[in-house]
Amino acid sequence: MSKSVFSAVMLLFVLSLVGLPVAGLAEELADVSAMDAMFWASNTWMLVATILVFIMHLGFASLEAGMTRAKNTVNILFKNTAIVAIGLLTYALVGFNLMYPGDFSIAGFFGFAGFGIGGLADGIVVDSGVNAFTEWTDFIFQAMFAATAATIISGAVAERIKLGSFLLVITFYVAFIYPWLGSWQWGEGWLYERGFHDFAGSTLVHSVGGWGALAGVILLGPRLGKYVNGSSKPIMGHNMPLATIGVFLLWFGWFGFNGGSVLSADPEGVSFVFVTTSLAAAAGIMGAMAVSWIVQKKPDLTMALNGALAGLVGITAGADVVSVSSSIIIGLIAGVIVFFSVIGLDRAKLDDPVGAISVHLVCGIWGTLAVGIFGGEDFSFVTQLIGVVAYGVVAFIGAMVLFGIAKATLGIRVSEEEELSGLDIGEHGMEAYTGFSIYTTQ
Repeated sequence: MSKSVFSAVMLLFVLSLVGLPVAGLAEELADVSAMDAMFWASNTWMLVATILVFIMHLGFASLEAGMTRAKNTVNILFKNTAIVAIGLLTYALVGFNLMYPGDFSIAGFFGFAGFGIGGLADGIVVDSGVNAFTEWTDFIFQAMFAATAATIISGAVAERIKLGSFLLVITFYVAFIYPWLGSWQWGEGWLYERGFHDFAGSTLVHSVGGWGALAGVILLGPRLGKYVNGSSKPIMGHNMPLATIGVFLLWFGWFGFNGGSVLSADPEGVSFVFVTTSLAAAAGIMGAMAVSWIVQKKPDLTMALNGALAGLVGITAGADVVSVSSSIIIGLIAGVIVFFSVIGLDRAKLDDPVGAISVHLVCGIWGTLAVGIFGGEDFSFVTQLIGVVAYGVVAFIGAMVLFGIAKATLGIRVSEEEELSGLDIGEHGMEAYTGFSIYTTQ
């Protein structure tokens, strides 16, 4: 019980003892108690959602490690550990005030409210309609999203990028480009004013990360041995159980990713988002499973796993506004799209070991546009398309510039010898699995 409610209860008790009328005060107390309870519930749920989003980083680490070769496992795990630290610290230093500049914004296009988060005060709440939560809660929830966008890039450039160059590029990308673009909608910038809708980040998080991944893949080039004499050679991941665990951890975390984006503990809102999110993921599995079985003649586990993620990314933009039946359609189409995207990128010789570009960029675009198709008359397909294009242009160019500078100065690709022996030994001087040699030319 908060101090305000406790004081009101005590006052009511004293007045009743002395025989003064308390009916009006009792009604006021009931209102205060209800508001206080909703504040506590919403703030607690937002923190639980933050924990769930944090767990997604374990999911990304597991998925990326499982889908790549054993000789690069330490490198994958190191990058995913560092990304969390970089995302949180840069968001505290500049990201939060870039994404939410408040009155310090120029035409809703760019703004900055200053360095650090010292202006946040314990007990000051952010009003979300009828609900509220502390500004500290708001910060930590959004900070987890920032780190997620950077993680998307990690898997796509796996097995051949220099660790130092990667971390530098990621630091600038997540510190400046991601929050600046986020301000256009979540910071009530120019796209927000136009009516662009991206509930939990199909574009703001997933596509922004996906555009960064695409830029990195283009400038890095494919892994050694991936394309030989004009044909694509499969390079299998070393641990499918680990990859599967990663996907289920991501699905688990998505309940916080989407459910927390309700920004309250509103029972109807959170429950509805849970349903649309889960059904889209399930439909994504079925879509990817069916089309891969038909085309490849055998069911492909990696496609089914990416189908689940495709459905989750696809529904993220409109989980709060599309119908239950529409969420199934969105997820099903996302599952089909991710299969053909993976095949298409491979034919274009864009080597993405984990399918991050297909899952996060391509399906993020689909999910954002789907709001304009299935969201009803309140949402414009044209406006959604404008948002997709605007984010794509700036995110892709920004990532190309960052990777380009790194390539021209530090270099972004490890040596051929290091790539063949594995980044675990070359970059870290250790192996993920001791007791046997993982030296291989594949």
